[in-house]
Amino acid sequence: MTNTVIKGVSLHRADKVAILIHGRGASAESILTLSDHLNLKGFALLAPQAEGSTWYPYSFMAPEAQNEPAYTKAISTIDALVKGCQKEGINPEKLYFIGFSQGACLTLEYAALHARKYGGVIAFTGGLIGEIINADKYKGDFAETPVFIGSSNRDMHVPLSRIKTTADLLRKLGANVNTLIFDDPQHTIRQEEIDWVNQHIL
Repeated sequence: MTNTVIKGVSLHRADKVAILIHGRGASAESILTLSDHLNLKGFALLAPQAEGSTWYPYSFMAPEAQNEPAYTKAISTIDALVKGCQKEGINPEKLYFIGFSQGACLTLEYAALHARKYGGVIAFTGGLIGEIINADKYKGDFAETPVFIGSSNRDMHVPLSRIKTTADLLRKLGANVNTLIFDDPQHTIRQEEIDWVNQHIL
């Protein structure tokens, strides 16, 4: 788990694991401050650090080739963490993914590429990655995994149309998707989102 900050309960003792994925220009340490607000007591917390503090160089809606090879490396980074958890005996149903902005996009993308029953998928302002969404590349069955997506209805980085398309595709993969869309221009995590996630997923 190179370049991953680990906090909370030690992995070999944890009943649940949360993988927290930071946004562009941020850090593993910064995304871990969410643990002060989310119900993550008793969790092992894993926060990978992106090289140069960005998971891929361009918009998540840029042509796929523009974000390579960073995109593939980012997906591989998350996959390595998941496999590391499995080696420690953590079942996928005990895994939770939490991301903000670019990290939320990566959270949703990884989960959709590896759809199965997880503890939960929490995306604070994000959508599936790609200039257009190619539904054929997403496989598996979420088996009613709870998925949350929260955002502004006019976010400067994540169009509402992409959130709706993402939610529809995740539902087709068997996820129980809930969205909270706010009538404000803020690119942020709102208290209402924190409260909803704490009540319904964590």
